[in-house]
Amino acid sequence: MTLIVLGGLPATGKSTIAAELVRRTGFPYLRVDTIEQTIVRTTPLRQPLGVIGYAIAQTLAAEQLRHNVSVIVECVNPLAVTRDAWRDVALTAGARLVEVELVCTDQDAHRRRVETREVDIPDLVNPTWEEIIGREYAPWDRAHLVIDTATHSASEAADLIAADLRQ
Repeated sequence: MTLIVLGGLPATGKSTIAAELVRRTGFPYLRVDTIEQTIVRTTPLRQPLGVIGYAIAQTLAAEQLRHNVSVIVECVNPLAVTRDAWRDVALTAGARLVEVELVCTDQDAHRRRVETREVDIPDLVNPTWEEIIGREYAPWDRAHLVIDTATHSASEAADLIAADLRQ
């Protein structure tokens, strides 16, 4: 059983690659943006929500793992504390953790994605380019799979992740 965590800045291809992985594996898929936007849409709470979306996603992932069901999670995962929390979920469940950081090294392509992508979560307001490049995003401090979506298609990225799963 495996916990796959796809992280990276907005518009690096997380949702597209997660969808490809779900099609290939049939694993449940948890998206922190969907959880957070549901909270905003159905409660008096507003962004920023802090740890709430991550905490709910981690609880749901842990529940699936307890039932020996592998899970795909998608979130920005910007800080060591968020990454460590996912590691703890996997360790507690006795699951393998596959951490993937998606990057887009072509800044022009990344910006075009930000400016042209469609909103696929009701009432979600996508961040602007300025918000994305200005957000806190700490470098990773441990080994993980890094995939450049400027040079790899979603299918190729899913192939790389699948290869990692087979190891």
